[in-house]
Amino acid sequence: MPALIDDVSALMREVAAAEILPRFRDAAASRVREKTGPADLVTEADLAAERVLTPRLAALVPGSIVIGEEAATDDPRLLDALAEAEQAWLIDPVDGTINFASGLPMFAVMVALVRRGETVAGWIYDPIHGRLAVAEKGAGARDAQGRKIAIAPRHSLDRAVGEISLSRMTPEEVARVAPRMRRFASTVSWRVGGWSYLGLAEGALQASHFVHLMPWDHAAGVLIVEEAGGHSRHLDGSPYRPAQRRWPAALLSACDAATWRAVVDEVLS
Repeated sequence: MPALIDDVSALMREVAAAEILPRFRDAAASRVREKTGPADLVTEADLAAERVLTPRLAALVPGSIVIGEEAATDDPRLLDALAEAEQAWLIDPVDGTINFASGLPMFAVMVALVRRGETVAGWIYDPIHGRLAVAEKGAGARDAQGRKIAIAPRHSLDRAVGEISLSRMTPEEVARVAPRMRRFASTVSWRVGGWSYLGLAEGALQASHFVHLMPWDHAAGVLIVEEAGGHSRHLDGSPYRPAQRRWPAALLSACDAATWRAVVDEVLS
């Protein structure tokens, strides 16, 4: 699969350069509109990037299907095929659309290849800063220079940077969890899953908690974290599966199993 890893990486760079970056901070070209509400946006960059990526990815793996975020928003039935498909691509053309639409240079392109319900390859690309992380199931994770990614363990929360999603918690949960976040050395809120997974891979972040679990948001990132030596599980301890339609609990990715356990016990429980 090394050739496929390189081909998809090159394709993501090409599409970002042609379809995403020229529309960044260009209100006329980006044409922002709401999908389900003010916190769920789509831009012309999302649509254009997905239009190009969809046939090109399908051509790389004959017989594969492609499920892009924007296509699945228009037709949610597309997700029904993910669990049984022999080969399926997942695309998040612009992860962090709110940031993109606001002119914040914090967004990413994410692609994953799923085989019979299991993620076998994942790519995350930050086109503004040129950061790239890729992973192949059982073969490890690598960065933009082809160097192996190995996440450093960090067992003490007072030496860790954490990211906790409060936006979908009840007021009672926020009242319980928010004060406990002070147990981290510091916290961030990037609002971009791709940046969170890159941060974990690079060692800038030691734990990231997610509640909104659409498959294109997490399939690539979970694989990259786990192939780099990190630990990703739902809060009940069950493994993440991209084809799940009902999630057993929120998802937590961490630099190692000990940190994952500490965050669950000391912050989220």
